[in-house]
Amino acid sequence: MSRDHVQSAGRPVPAPAAGVLDLGGEVPWDAEPAYLELLARGASAEAYEQPVLLARAENRPPERIAALERAKLLALRVRTELEGRRRREAELSALFETAHDLAGLRDVDAVLQAIVQRARSLLGTDVAYLSLNDPARGDTYMRVTEGSVAARFQQLRLGMGEGLGGLVAQTARPYVTDDYFKDDRFRHTLTIDAGVRDEGLVAILGVPLMLGPQVIGVLFAADRRARVFEREQIALLGSFAALAAAAIDTANLLTETRSAMAGLERANEIIKDHSAAVERASDIHDRLAELVLHGGQVQDVADAVSQVLGGTVEFTGTADPRSLETSRTEGHAVSHGGEWIAAVAAGGELLGALVLRGRPGLDPVDQRTLERAAMVTSLLLLARRSAAEAEQRVRGELLDDLLDARDREPRQLRDRAARLHADLDATHVVLAARPESPVADAEEAAAARRRLWSAASHLAGTRHGLAAARDGGTVLLLPLDPGDTAADVARRTARHLGSAVRRPVTVGASAPVTGLASRPETVAAAYAEGRRCLDALNLLGRGGDGAAAEDFGFLGLLLAGERDVTGFVTRTIGPVVAYDRRRGTELVRTLDAYFACGASPARTKDELHVHVNTVAQRLERVARLLGDDWQSPARTLEIQLALRLHRLGAAPDHR
Repeated sequence: MSRDHVQSAGRPVPAPAAGVLDLGGEVPWDAEPAYLELLARGASAEAYEQPVLLARAENRPPERIAALERAKLLALRVRTELEGRRRREAELSALFETAHDLAGLRDVDAVLQAIVQRARSLLGTDVAYLSLNDPARGDTYMRVTEGSVAARFQQLRLGMGEGLGGLVAQTARPYVTDDYFKDDRFRHTLTIDAGVRDEGLVAILGVPLMLGPQVIGVLFAADRRARVFEREQIALLGSFAALAAAAIDTANLLTETRSAMAGLERANEIIKDHSAAVERASDIHDRLAELVLHGGQVQDVADAVSQVLGGTVEFTGTADPRSLETSRTEGHAVSHGGEWIAAVAAGGELLGALVLRGRPGLDPVDQRTLERAAMVTSLLLLARRSAAEAEQRVRGELLDDLLDARDREPRQLRDRAARLHADLDATHVVLAARPESPVADAEEAAAARRRLWSAASHLAGTRHGLAAARDGGTVLLLPLDPGDTAADVARRTARHLGSAVRRPVTVGASAPVTGLASRPETVAAAYAEGRRCLDALNLLGRGGDGAAAEDFGFLGLLLAGERDVTGFVTRTIGPVVAYDRRRGTELVRTLDAYFACGASPARTKDELHVHVNTVAQRLERVARLLGDDWQSPARTLEIQLALRLHRLGAAPDHR
């Protein structure tokens, strides 16, 4: 007998056990296991029709089929409830993970991207995206997208009230549309509609991102087909929007904190740098004071400042003129070409400059340190000048004696010179210097002469020479270094003195002189020659320049106020004349014949009645005495003139 027959015969039916579905009436004994199995394996909704369809196919009684229908409906309700619980569990898990990401926020873009990805996944939409408001421009712009494929859509900017997103941003309320292009609740624009059309979106849900009462952006979920968003989905997207707003707020706070920390670090570095600069300034102040008290030198100051400032400091008199004058006038160090120049001046007189190299960027404290070092340098120079003035007077007295008292005992002269570190037995040049641009004010002219004498005395002291004031100018006796010429010394001296007195100074130099202690009269003759060169320079309009007798040759005879014929002959052919006098040779006569015969050795030997080899040997001797360039056009002209003057008796001592 079948179970149906048993139940229909009135056999008692047990009451449902706890947890068994109550279908509100009699159900077949095998209905519960069938639907429980479907629920357990998560079957599709269509599978729940199978028991009912099978009962009908087997022609089961109507009451049995009705009971199966009731069981199916209840099982579907349970299935829906279970799916809802699983969905809510997934949503809560996603929200928890997002909150966890937010707690460990490192990159706000990464957190926002994760929020958009999870919203798209849980809502099952084709696209999800997030826009942020731009207070400066008064609109909202795309910040993060997920699932988007259209570039124009990803770059959209929406004005407040434009499009669905603009409406959400303006009203701070969620909005949803089943069909974007058929919805007239918001204002459509060509730009926004073109972007949405490129992306192919139809159904769109947007919820505001709120920070307190302020809307900072919108979070969207959208499909490319018509769709109705449920209330639960709107609430879920709103939860993600709250997390996104919190992430943005946290990121902004972190950014502000980092900015404040960076500002504090910069301020701390500035304080440290300033403190270090103050310490350096204090250190250099103590070291400079010690140098002054212990009689330090200018180089000691430069070395000390170099160590403190971390560059190379040099005292020089040849810095950039414009920068040097600016520094002297304003009293501050001046930057020029990556260098810092601080004028060293005293009482309107420019003494030189401290030049700092290797520190193109100099803060105000270090700049002041360099300026203070320049002041200390000027004090040292003035102190040294005071001590040197006595020595300069002694040097001037010795030179005056050489010029005027020609009967001094040589040994005494040598001893006096040695005490001044001068060597009268060395080769010297006598220079006559005079400032140009005379001024009408007698006091100012006297001051210019004093500055010239001071500068000349300083130069003489550094060069182990002598200097004295004379004839409205200055006379110097300077040693001639190997490789130098008298003209070189004259030009260099003119530049140096002109820079020191800040006006052109003309310098005339004598030919090199020797044996000054044994023949002191040579100094007076050389000074006269130097003055003639100075006068010649002025006549030629070359004031402020320097030159020596060798620069003018016989032209000096024409321009000079006094005709020093003897000096010209001696300078030009003196070695040849002296050689003839000592050796009894005929070099002068050979030169006369050589020039008279048109510089032809063959004709010269006929004129002298000697062999041509004799002529060649004599000319070789002349070359050794006068120099290899003696046959150059300029030299031959002067030699011929000197030969004629010698022949006329202009140099009787050498006949």
